[in-house]
Amino acid sequence: MKVIVDNKIPYIKAAIEALADEVVYLPGQSFTPQVVKEADALLIRTRTRCDRSLLEGSRVRFIGTATIGFDHIDTDYCREAGIAWSNCPGCNAGAVEQYLHSVLLLLQREKGIDLQQSCLGVVGVGHVGSRVAAMAERLGLRVLRNDPPRADRGEPGFVPLETLAAECDLLSFHTPLIRDGKYRTFHLADAAFLHSLGKHPYLINTARGEVTDTAALLAALEAGQLGGAVLDVWENEPNINRDLLDKVFIGTPHIAGYSADGKANATRMVLQAFCRHFGKPADFTIELPEQPQAPYDERPDIRQLQQYNPHVDCDALRAHPDLFEQLRGDYPLRREG
Repeated sequence: MKVIVDNKIPYIKAAIEALADEVVYLPGQSFTPQVVKEADALLIRTRTRCDRSLLEGSRVRFIGTATIGFDHIDTDYCREAGIAWSNCPGCNAGAVEQYLHSVLLLLQREKGIDLQQSCLGVVGVGHVGSRVAAMAERLGLRVLRNDPPRADRGEPGFVPLETLAAECDLLSFHTPLIRDGKYRTFHLADAAFLHSLGKHPYLINTARGEVTDTAALLAALEAGQLGGAVLDVWENEPNINRDLLDKVFIGTPHIAGYSADGKANATRMVLQAFCRHFGKPADFTIELPEQPQAPYDERPDIRQLQQYNPHVDCDALRAHPDLFEQLRGDYPLRREG
């Protein structure tokens, strides 16, 4: 069995080499039709587009993406070609919760936002959005939840997007990228939505860059329709809009979910799916390195920011926006606990 693995998937080498006869490691953008032609499985991340142009004529029968999102996989073609695929829902929910927790504390400390008097709107309440909402409520925020697919299934507790636009001081997006149909999220935050905002909120996007319309977001920031923005994801990554990077409060290189814990969860899940598909025992282990301990501080907000401060990642991106992919690929160790 031959498996091709994105060379930035961590903690995978020993396990996959025990499961496969031949393993090839490549950068995510180096998967070509010629390279994958004789592969039985691909283990990828978001930078590998798996569609007919890559897969047709190959012997690939399984694709595992070590990510929550799977919009880089043409699932219709895979169904047609008999190729199974798997993603890792919820793998980095704890890491994104950590990122948002620190962002909220920084907004309070540096922008004067009183969290206990503020309302957060969570758009998309799946694995990640649910954890973010619960964390925000623990901090004392009022939280409104918007999730049309869940609301349409009759689940209680959700409100329309228009209610969030009218009432929220902060908006955080946690949706998948869906380009068409009833639950389309492509450019969900477009000019019309941004014009409808009632409170000049801060907009936070850790979902997919295309959920926000870059031109509309720039215009809204310049016009004062928004109090500010925090972006971890961008349209046209890695070729991000430099003007937008200059205008946001915090801008990071798509690393909100990049804790070692979240990465290990993704690697474990993608290997488990691989084993299920090929009928192999999942008897591997994933070992994570320990993070050096910071001096203990009794103040929980200080401890949180000692553990992770997104300004560090923002400063690195602003210093070298041309190194977006390198900043992601060589991301330093970050633990959640």
